[in-house]
Parts: sequence; C-alpha cells; structure tokens
Amino acid sequence: MEFFGVSQTEWVGYLAMATVLISFLMKSMLRLRIVNSIGCLLFVFYGVLLNPVSIPIVLTNSVIFCINLYYLVIKKI
Repeated sequence: MEFFGVSQTEWVGYLAMATVLISFLMKSMLRLRIVNSIGCLLFVFYGVLLNPVSIPIVLTNSVIFCINLYYLVIKKI
C-alpha cells in the first residue's frame, strides 16, 4: 500500500528520521532521551519491515535505545 507514491515502510523510516532529528532540538536532556528513544524504536521497526531485514539498522538503534533507557531508568536524569 502506498501513500503519495511512498510505501508504508518508507513512511515509518521518514517518521523515525524526523523523530530522531527533532530529539536533537530538545534543550532538556530528559526530553532528548525520551524522544530519541521513540525514534530509535521506530528505526528498529523500520529495519524489521525492510526486506531483507536490515541488521545494522536494528542493531544500532536497539543499542542506542538501551543506552537511553540506562540513563532514563538507572541514572534517572
């Protein structure tokens, strides 16, 4: 299924990209990590939707998500 000639998978990728980019505009480190985590999860989803699955995208963003989670939960920034 396409919307404006762009596949659903690509829309997920664009949404992930926009979310990560927006996260870097945050002044608060807490907000940055939360928004960035959402972007990372969207990138993981995007990587899984690709055919074949993109291991580098999934792996990199999974690790970044875990780092963000560490700082949000353990370090409680």
